[in-house]
Amino acid sequence: MRTAYHHQLAELTGQLGEMCGLANEAMRRATQALLEADLDAAERVIREHDRLVEMRARAEREAFALLALQQPVASELRAIFSAIQIIADIERMGALAVHIAKIARREHPNRMLPDDLRACFADMARVAVVLGESARQALASRDPEQAARLREQDDAMDELYGSLFTALLDDDWRDNIPVAVDAALLGRFYERFADHAVEIGRRIVFVVSGDLPAPDEISTY
Repeated sequence: MRTAYHHQLAELTGQLGEMCGLANEAMRRATQALLEADLDAAERVIREHDRLVEMRARAEREAFALLALQQPVASELRAIFSAIQIIADIERMGALAVHIAKIARREHPNRMLPDDLRACFADMARVAVVLGESARQALASRDPEQAARLREQDDAMDELYGSLFTALLDDDWRDNIPVAVDAALLGRFYERFADHAVEIGRRIVFVVSGDLPAPDEISTY
């Protein structure tokens, strides 16, 4: 009976990895839409988010069913409750990619980012995708050291986010205020995507060790 239970837990973990891969691909495509004014990429991100929402609902149902099947022991409880948290984080990562895609779609056929910010956003996207892939790998490996390293990887995003605001607040800023507002909002979407990946790593450490690392002021929204 416990063997079957653990098999179901492993299947749930596999679903989380698949969801994380989808959210990461959505961020990659959303960035393509943003930087290249690619309307098809934007539409695909928006359209395919429904799949992630459906997977979230199914994974949540399965997680709650695991709680109801029999009395889980402490390690199993950690895995199930953490899975429920991770499900929400992954779906939110996908939603953030949708926000970026919608802004790109709104501005099409124009590229909304000024030339002096494009490199910054390309770098933010690269870091976000690396973090998303690291989170997916950590879900598969259940390696607490690999999961904990996500916090260190996030330092690069924090630096880029700070650089973005330095540029937006510079006296030499030449573009109008709406462009600056959109750029600040887009930067926030990338920064939050990274934070959700870090939160996934934090939950993995908790599942394996029973110790929940300090959140470092990371929120889930």
